[in-house]
Amino acid sequence: MQKYLCKPCGYIYDPEEGDDVGGIAPGTAFEDLPDDWVCPLCGAGKDMFEPVD
Repeated sequence: MQKYLCKPCGYIYDPEEGDDVGGIAPGTAFEDLPDDWVCPLCGAGKDMFEPVD
């Protein structure tokens, strides 16, 4: 699954790990995150993320 980088702070959302802080289960693709999900480190919205290799 594709990982995504938070441009403001450098956090990487890894779908295999999910987001404990945000209550996102492992295996949740970035596209399937709720629209109101934010970066657990800096609070940036999904629109501030970009795909990484």
